[in-house]
Amino acid sequence: MTDPNNGLPVIGQCYGTLPSMIRKFDRYARKDSFRGNTREEFEQWRSGIRSLLHGLLGLDKMEDCALSPVLEDVLLLPGGIRREHIRIQVEPDVWMPMFVLVPPGAGPSSRPFLCPPGHNGAGKYSVAGLDGYKPIRDKIRQYNYDYGYQLATLGYVAVCPDCRGFGERREDLEDTRDAAAAMKGDCYRLAHMGEPLGIPVAGMLAWDLMRVVDYLMERGEWDTEAVSCLGFSGGGMQTLWLSAMDERVRLAVISGYMYGYRDALLALNRNCSCNYVPHLWEHLDMGDIASLIAPRPLLIQSCRGDRLNGPRGIANVTEQVDIIRNAYRLMDAPGLVIHEICEGPHQWHGEDLAVHLRQLTDSHEQIKTNQEVFHG
Repeated sequence: MTDPNNGLPVIGQCYGTLPSMIRKFDRYARKDSFRGNTREEFEQWRSGIRSLLHGLLGLDKMEDCALSPVLEDVLLLPGGIRREHIRIQVEPDVWMPMFVLVPPGAGPSSRPFLCPPGHNGAGKYSVAGLDGYKPIRDKIRQYNYDYGYQLATLGYVAVCPDCRGFGERREDLEDTRDAAAAMKGDCYRLAHMGEPLGIPVAGMLAWDLMRVVDYLMERGEWDTEAVSCLGFSGGGMQTLWLSAMDERVRLAVISGYMYGYRDALLALNRNCSCNYVPHLWEHLDMGDIASLIAPRPLLIQSCRGDRLNGPRGIANVTEQVDIIRNAYRLMDAPGLVIHEICEGPHQWHGEDLAVHLRQLTDSHEQIKTNQEVFHG
């Protein structure tokens, strides 16, 4: 019998692989989660896990080089925000363009935020708020995507880079010509190039953001003891990896990217290649990775109706947040992790950002004061 929709033989049932892989996940996954009970045990575990992840991400294969920053242009935006178009060299022959949004009055006490982009927003353009272009404006409205610009209006310095495969970092110039293609990225191509060499896309992206931190340290115009990172969706993934692996990031905001791997990336296995790190699931779940951020201030933002949470919805998120909260309790900093649950679908919510940042920084200062008194 011929299927009238495609002219091929009619198939009445598919015999897929997913049930078998879920069974294997349940048998083999998360063998290196933290199982201790004390702060000392956690700190020892954290050190070993960072070393493990350094290898899984392929960071040992990345190549250092001079940053060689190039200022392309400067534009003064309404409200006095200065937008610098800069590129830095993150590896030999690998360049990262970015917008740096500098609010009026920014100086040595200003907190700089890295604002990595997610998918379907043309890279840095949506995050930096370039809404004069209809495809970008549409995505800003859909996802509330201009979080870099939002931070700049709150008085923070916002560094909005193109991650590999997006914006000015596409592999082929031709892919920037068609609007639909230009809004997307090249993660699958990067995965095909890197994974056989032991360098997953997540490792490339984490490395590049580490180089942005290097750039902020080298530039030295803003508070290098307050470097922070905020990202939504794929930008949340990058924020997770950077903050877990680099303690120079002193505050992290992860939006739309905190859930258990079994539901959100195995059951929903059509997600982008950048989410998948070979052998990772054998060792850890996402909450274990985020635990490495403790006790630095952490805001996690989830949407109750986000389909990326997986078939069990928000329960798949709160299970991972509970893992994270346990780490913060062990580090005597339970007030330094906030989980904000918003209504609606996959989207960034900045309505209460200023309140949450003030709460986290106030709690952090109180903990430091208490520690000074205790040790005084």
